[in-house]
Amino acid sequence: MRQNLIKSNTLGFMSLLLVGCSGEGNTKPNLTVIESQGSLGLVANGEDFVREGFVTKDGWQINFERVDVTVGEVTAYQIEGGFNPDAKSQIKSETAIRLLEEPQTINLATGEENADPILIKESKIPEGFYNALSWKMLPGMDQTLAGDYTIVLEGTGTKANRKIDFLLGFNYPTKYVCGEFVGDTRKGIVKSNENAQVEMTFHFDHIFGDQEAEADNELNQNALGFEPLANLATSNNLQLSWQDLQERLSPEEYQKLTDAIAGLGHVGEGHCSAITIK
Repeated sequence: MRQNLIKSNTLGFMSLLLVGCSGEGNTKPNLTVIESQGSLGLVANGEDFVREGFVTKDGWQINFERVDVTVGEVTAYQIEGGFNPDAKSQIKSETAIRLLEEPQTINLATGEENADPILIKESKIPEGFYNALSWKMLPGMDQTLAGDYTIVLEGTGTKANRKIDFLLGFNYPTKYVCGEFVGDTRKGIVKSNENAQVEMTFHFDHIFGDQEAEADNELNQNALGFEPLANLATSNNLQLSWQDLQERLSPEEYQKLTDAIAGLGHVGEGHCSAITIK
């Protein structure tokens, strides 16, 4: 009888082992597939226009103390065949990684002329070529202007014997949708145990123009320049909120400004499509 009991218990134990391994009839055990990961750094770059200063299309030497941009909801994508922002189509991707959720304010004027882009965050993500990027410019609180702004510009403008101290707050929420980074090196290629980057690039010459470019260049034709802003200064001081700009610029000048903000976001020299956030 003892032998029968041992035999019965042994059979029962073997039966439990078989059920545990079979997964209800599957011949292979359930395994968790761990994807190879690498590091992807999110960086922001205002380029030497912002760090070194430049001369606007209308002859003003601009030097920035502060160029604050507030960004959020930054997402990197893998898209088969790439993404063309000029097509104005929506991004469709099976692989989309949120790199930054909450809004964060970055001063693009930080660093010397040849400083590296500003590292915002590093993320461990699956390997692959992240060849599209989107982000939102969102309102961030500025204590000096006592309000919410997507962009705050602080610095000086100098022309002939006139010097203007300026503090300008723009509040024009915008979403940029961009393709692959265009530059001297490729970016967005994530490999196991290696570091890669994706870059949000901001071209402020789209707002002010560039004296080094031809006057009839499309950039200068579309840029606002600094003269319309200088005309609003009082005692060589210019401090304007977004509401002030809406009210005091002419309709044509205000339209140029908002169009320039739409053209602000790039990935290196790669273009982005812009969507105004209502």
